[in-house]
Amino acid sequence: MTDTNDDVDLVLRTMARTIVDNAEEFAQLDAVAGDGDFGFSLRNGFEVVEADLDSFDHTSVGALLKKVGFVIAGKVGGVSGPIWGTAFMRAAAAAGERTRLTGPELIEVLRASITGISQRGQAELGDKTLLDALVPAVDSLEASIAEGFDDGGVAAVQKAADVAVAAAEATLGMLAKRGRAAYTGERSRASVDAGATAIGVILQDISAAWRDSRQGAGQ
Repeated sequence: MTDTNDDVDLVLRTMARTIVDNAEEFAQLDAVAGDGDFGFSLRNGFEVVEADLDSFDHTSVGALLKKVGFVIAGKVGGVSGPIWGTAFMRAAAAAGERTRLTGPELIEVLRASITGISQRGQAELGDKTLLDALVPAVDSLEASIAEGFDDGGVAAVQKAADVAVAAAEATLGMLAKRGRAAYTGERSRASVDAGATAIGVILQDISAAWRDSRQGAGQ
């Protein structure tokens, strides 16, 4: 389903550009119940990813994701660095030396990332974190892969992105149980979670890029 030199690069490059472009918006969301540094912290790492991606080790999917994880862990401050860095490192371990990922292998990689986030952040579904958007999106993608598709995954990726956006919007009214937002208590119910919202925005942009790439390839 994916090729390390094309599709994985497309996803990483799109993700990095989206985070850089939306850093201020993400930070403003985070400021409602958190410390307001979420978007800017992520941008510090993903600016490097975007600028240096071509020079990263592309011998395997795992090698590429591992390098991204190192960059994020080293460049992103606050709690986001360890959590997002761990996500990429766990994904890298799951991908291993593969140079291509089938649909089920992609889900395996994404599940490993989710487990890393959950363990590092001591969070689970319902705690009002990025997991509340990421897990439903991966569930959706897994179901679509199981059903099969003939459009290069365009509809499947779009559906997963739409699920993530809806799930992020549903964090409004939830009580934050992890991160700095948890210290605000009931006030945390007044806004959507910044991390979950970011996942929705990122996946929408990835979906658009994926669609364009498949149309360009004649799929």
